[in-house]
Amino acid sequence: MAAMDLLGRRWALRILWELRGGPLGARELRERCDRMSASVLYERLRELTDAGLLSRDEAGGYELTDVGAELGAALTPLAAWARRWATSIDDGNVG
Repeated sequence: MAAMDLLGRRWALRILWELRGGPLGARELRERCDRMSASVLYERLRELTDAGLLSRDEAGGYELTDVGAELGAALTPLAAWARRWATSIDDGNVG
């Protein structure tokens, strides 16, 4: 339940998703996340870092830890489902 609580917080999954391709600085993360408020961004970064999902690289950017990358792999089936769901909505096949 602790993982669900953490990942259910606004922007948490989006931050993890944006970091799947490699390290990013806070400014770039904020731009990629539709300019979320800086206070929320830094709060989520702290929470995800404290949880062991993120770390800081030598340049000061944020990156996924091994555990964070494993979570990304675990979310791949959910991303595939979301694409199918979006297609069904676009096609009017909801329900």
